[in-house]
Amino acid sequence: MAFELPALPYAVDALEPYISKETIEFHYGKHHAAYVNKLNELIPGSRFENASLETIVKEAEGGIYNNGAQVWNHSFYWNCLSADGGEEPVSGKLSDAIVRDFGSFAQFKVQFSQAAATLFGAGWAWLVSDRAGKLSIVQESNAGNPLRQGLSPLLTCDVWEHAYYIDKRNSRPAYIDDFWKIVNWKAVEAYYLNRIS
Repeated sequence: MAFELPALPYAVDALEPYISKETIEFHYGKHHAAYVNKLNELIPGSRFENASLETIVKEAEGGIYNNGAQVWNHSFYWNCLSADGGEEPVSGKLSDAIVRDFGSFAQFKVQFSQAAATLFGAGWAWLVSDRAGKLSIVQESNAGNPLRQGLSPLLTCDVWEHAYYIDKRNSRPAYIDDFWKIVNWKAVEAYYLNRIS
């Protein structure tokens, strides 16, 4: 079973000025596509030849895991963003859970931003839910994915340099500031409602 690069949920220039068309062309069109291609090279003849991407993320090791998780992570990341995003959730179960588990949306934003900014090297910051619906923030290095700990991803920020270097050079904090302006809270809430249903 060959994996395919999923279509972006918006045009390549839709996230400007926060993420440029050029960044999307490289990040999605080169990096994400390369992970898909490499995964397809690695899985023939392995026990993951006909496995789902989620199974690969949860069970594989080495190159199959690294490339499979990066395919999953990037596909999830693109869906966490929207040209119509950025407005914080002000009502509903997700908003209530954020206030319950972080004290306020402002406190959550500070903690998530800090996790994204302080992750050493390359990786991802995640908002996750456990089986009971409790929210937390986790850092994952490289291709790390919280599915391996039995947690459900709700939101992620890619802090590999290729996510921001064209636009922001080495200023990860500037990228994180702009990230909040395009978060697709409708998608995040849908992930949460699916988790607790």
